[in-house]
Amino acid sequence: MSILLSSSSKVLVQGMTGAMGQIHTSRMLDAGTRIVGGVNPRKAGTAVDFDVQPTGPGAETRQAGTVSVPVFGSVAEAREATGADVSVIFVPPAHTKAAVIEAVDAGVPLVVIITEGVPVKDTAEFFTYARTKGVRLIGPNCPGIITPGQSNVGITPANITGPGRIGLVSKSGTLTYQMMYELSDIGFTTCIGIGGDPIIGTTHIDALEAFEADPETELIVMIGEIGGDAEERAAAYIKEHVTKPVVGYVAGFTAPEGKTMGHAGAIVSGSSGTAEAKKVALEAAGVKVGKTPSETARLARELLGA
Repeated sequence: MSILLSSSSKVLVQGMTGAMGQIHTSRMLDAGTRIVGGVNPRKAGTAVDFDVQPTGPGAETRQAGTVSVPVFGSVAEAREATGADVSVIFVPPAHTKAAVIEAVDAGVPLVVIITEGVPVKDTAEFFTYARTKGVRLIGPNCPGIITPGQSNVGITPANITGPGRIGLVSKSGTLTYQMMYELSDIGFTTCIGIGGDPIIGTTHIDALEAFEADPETELIVMIGEIGGDAEERAAAYIKEHVTKPVVGYVAGFTAPEGKTMGHAGAIVSGSSGTAEAKKVALEAAGVKVGKTPSETARLARELLGA
């Protein structure tokens, strides 16, 4: 099982013809993702050829070779032609809002926004718009989502873990990768990098709810960081609604007060948003919290008896 993304997902890439879009489309194809089209109004009617070299779980069952991906003039045109149900966005920050709204208007159920540096005002506007249309957003400023061995949408390395029993939700891309590697022998149902901006489309709580409902997910790993109160709210949700074991890690125990640490939302003001406060809230909800990623992985192993 998986949440939000599976081997049957049909993926569009908005910005596929750009440098980053081409690099990561190639990597997603290598991972077995069903890329059905790209979107660029200036290159509609053309196609981009990719040299696919299968990698990651199940690579031995897929063939290497050239895959030609068509380019459409709009998301609506692409969706009508392909039946795409996921779109991943690799466009500059100034154009991200328009790209998201275009995907939402076309009725794409899941939109993954990789772009970093999107103005918070823009995110607030397209997040509100997407919610009124019933469209799920992941990101912005995130690595995306991967269901190992089935589909990879975003920039997560596909060859560092396989399918298994753990669900992972993380604000940090790098820590997503590290935790996937640390627990690669157990494996994951789905790993979601939700991003660290002040406003994001999918929250810890959204992921926790989905993992709780997924029968194949036996344990949830939740990675947070300093700033805001998302982890405290997640702790309250876990206490009331989550029956599965949850292991947590909060990045930023040594962060100086008042200094943004990498993510736009990761800033401590006074006693609000500190790693210690989040750790206390999570532990009060029954979450085992590690002080390092490796300790967090060890706690997960203990709970799974692995």
